[in-house]
Amino acid sequence: MAVGRQRSRLAPRCLCVLMLAALACLAQTPARAQSCSVSSASGSYGAVDVLAGAAVDVTTTFTVNCVGLPLFTVGICVQINEGTPNSSPSIRSMANGAASAAHELYANAARTQVWGSWGYGTTSYGGGGVAYNLGLSVLGSGSHTFTLYGRFKAGQQTTPTGTYTWSSASPHIAYGYGATTCATQPAGGTANAGASSWTATVQPNCLISAANLNFGTVGIIASNIDALGSIGLQCTSNSPWAVSLDNGLNASGSQRRMRLGATGSYISYGLYVDAARSAAWQATSSPLACTSGAGTCLLGVGTGGAQIGSVYARVPPQATPAVGAYSDTVVMTVNY
Repeated sequence: MAVGRQRSRLAPRCLCVLMLAALACLAQTPARAQSCSVSSASGSYGAVDVLAGAAVDVTTTFTVNCVGLPLFTVGICVQINEGTPNSSPSIRSMANGAASAAHELYANAARTQVWGSWGYGTTSYGGGGVAYNLGLSVLGSGSHTFTLYGRFKAGQQTTPTGTYTWSSASPHIAYGYGATTCATQPAGGTANAGASSWTATVQPNCLISAANLNFGTVGIIASNIDALGSIGLQCTSNSPWAVSLDNGLNASGSQRRMRLGATGSYISYGLYVDAARSAAWQATSSPLACTSGAGTCLLGVGTGGAQIGSVYARVPPQATPAVGAYSDTVVMTVNY
């Protein structure tokens, strides 16, 4: 029993030594400061058809890594500045030489919260960036991957073709121990991704339409019967285009003809590029030239807006065929 009492008296002294050792260890630990890094946040809108007029949405991700005190929280303020070329203070802009295109970067999938910056350590943009509280593991490390939501803005039909680029040294982060709302800059440290870029390629495109051409109701075809048709075009800005017309379904050689139903009755007619009706439309062209010769197709350069071309038609004098409704179908082709 004496031995047992001796052990009970020794136990408090042993516990005291262990507690002192633990306190000494904690007193040295805060020297391990937090340190964070952030990766780049580049993205691409790919090939963009601006004539569609719709927005193009894509996403990318970037990661923040931190080390510090085990089980501590690091408050992180993530900023993305306006970037370059900075052509507008209210919207991020991409550039292709002197031309620009608008895009924006958001913090949420609905694309209602612009991901901006508060202005400490980088330039100010929008209503501020994103605050995040990162919990460190028992090993004193932690990371979080953020999603960045990009949008090439809608309604940019007049944007010229080419590759557009936006660049920034963002994301920029400021961080410190403890939860933060980022109203002021945390005191722990800062880091920059170094370089992030976004690109978009506006591709050439053309939309074409035409209304039916009608010579009206006639009797004896003893003189020229003229009609005027139109072609509707919308091509990307700075894109050269050429419109050609084939000879129709009922042509005899190069002579265009309208046909009466399934009968063998025809009315000859012509389609012309000019009001004098001296230059007939041909079926071949390239974006820069009428390959069948000058004046055999319609040439132009896109503006991004609507463009109108005229088709001059004529039924020349000829023997009047059987009574009825004559028609033909002509294929219109736009090269760009």
